[in-house]
Amino acid sequence: MSHMTLPQTDLDDAILDLIVTYHDLNPLGVDELTEEPSPLDFMRYVARNRPFVVRGAANEWKARRRWNAEYLTGVMRSQPVNVAITPHGNADSVVEDSQRSLHFVKPYDTTEPFDSVLRDIQAQEADTLPSGPIKYAQTQNDNLRNEYSPLFADVPASIPFARIALQHAPEAINFWLGNSHSVTALHKDNYENIYVQVLGRKHFVLLPPVEAACVNERMLPSATYAHVRRREQGEGRGDGGDAGDGEVVIPKGDGEEEEQLEMRPDDPAQEVPFATWDPDEPEKRPTQFSRLSRPARVTLEEGDMLYLPALW
Repeated sequence: MSHMTLPQTDLDDAILDLIVTYHDLNPLGVDELTEEPSPLDFMRYVARNRPFVVRGAANEWKARRRWNAEYLTGVMRSQPVNVAITPHGNADSVVEDSQRSLHFVKPYDTTEPFDSVLRDIQAQEADTLPSGPIKYAQTQNDNLRNEYSPLFADVPASIPFARIALQHAPEAINFWLGNSHSVTALHKDNYENIYVQVLGRKHFVLLPPVEAACVNERMLPSATYAHVRRREQGEGRGDGGDAGDGEVVIPKGDGEEEEQLEMRPDDPAQEVPFATWDPDEPEKRPTQFSRLSRPARVTLEEGDMLYLPALW
């Protein structure tokens, strides 16, 4: 068996032709359905690797009728839950440091009482320019059947058309709680996703897999936000000490502490492949193919359901 490698110019032309042809053959945007598809119709979308939205698909769910801040607090109370904390709501994202080097940065993860997390998220939503770090309950470890199990009875155990078509029950069912300051970086998943908006709204920017050459994926050193406390200790005091465990104390004033987050390289060092081009900031870090990207934008309102195909 022989292996032929195309010259770079021929390869570039082939990639360009592939992206252009895909967009010529596929409509821009996301199909909107007024009712859930049959299992057969769903498999047609899976086979074509195309997303769709079902408007109002979850309107009859118990969660749609019951869930609000009072109900969620009454059910979950002070049960400990995982919360991701970042300076600007940018969990798992590309961050440029002071030397203009790029890093893939993970959030500071901690455990807090649910009622406290919910209050903080509500307070930050009411603040147009929140002064403190942004909190987002966003674990992806089947949390609705684990740490949020008291809420699981309010949603279906599966999405019937997907379970029948794929001949498989959901591998994970997750509950996410955030506000408008939380932004998820451009990324892809290797599995089929169905996303349901119970409360509020969420804006999606979607790129098909054929646009992989547009997103400028690079190997980036990984880092994690660490929790830092900066304490004011009055004028004329001496050096601040290292409080250990990623916490730094800096002398400044009247004894009050200010919570901050600091990006710290992972130890041992590792690299992560991640997209560095953002369709919302198309002039930053583009490839020669980024100009060919045709992002599909869709907003989910309460009760809407989005099928997000693998690798989008």
